[in-house]
Amino acid sequence: MHATLIDRPAELRHAFRTGVRAGHTSGLAPGFVQGNVAIVPGEHAAAFATYCQLNAQACPVLAMSAPGDWLVPALGDGIDIRSDLPAYRVYRHGAVTVLPDVTALWQADFVTFVIGCSFTFEQALMEGGVPLRHVQQGRNVAMYRTNIATQAAGPFGGGMVVSMRPIPANLVERACAITARFADQHGAPVHIGDPAAIGITDLQRPEYGDSIAVAPGEVPVFWACGVTSQAALEAARLPFFIAHAPGCMLITDRAADLYSDIDTGRGA
Repeated sequence: MHATLIDRPAELRHAFRTGVRAGHTSGLAPGFVQGNVAIVPGEHAAAFATYCQLNAQACPVLAMSAPGDWLVPALGDGIDIRSDLPAYRVYRHGAVTVLPDVTALWQADFVTFVIGCSFTFEQALMEGGVPLRHVQQGRNVAMYRTNIATQAAGPFGGGMVVSMRPIPANLVERACAITARFADQHGAPVHIGDPAAIGITDLQRPEYGDSIAVAPGEVPVFWACGVTSQAALEAARLPFFIAHAPGCMLITDRAADLYSDIDTGRGA
């Protein structure tokens, strides 16, 4: 049986690079690691790296480039970080522009950070019998700013961003156990239940992504989100930086950590 396009990371990246395909990457390339991207001027790279280290659950760094290097060989052959995402957010003095390619904006001192993403563990959840409505509906995951403080480093700080997935109450424990195995993709949830307890006032109005309803018998479950890194960059008020558009991840060639030996709890 031949793999489809959604199973082949290199072909997906080529489709993004050439403009053949766009949109969020949830549900694509099952079994492969996806990553958030932050591209910062070299003078801020050390402080940002420290911020990520201090907040490793939200910002687990999978790869960090040398200044000016747009290749990410540790995560895949031929990845061009300037063009291989579906969409980028370009921040200039607080103004945001969404672009499909940032090659023309590249600077010799740019340092790229690729940060773990919870899209990586979604296939394992589904194979473990945990339904994911946003994947079923072809939508982006819902993401929210919270009052969970991160540890500051230099100009970087602020609150954690989380992703939310409605989980049937009887499957919450299983979802926690499965995702805990993915330490480099945010691991176990940071909060379960009442969204107000972490500063979310309206689940129907996420700051990023799509609104996903919580049905009767379901519990909102919240995971740390790599968009935390983007929120920290915004809070630092850097005059110029680039990040992925939320939900539009780098799809890597790396197999999901521990993906093949997860005990889903479903039995033989």
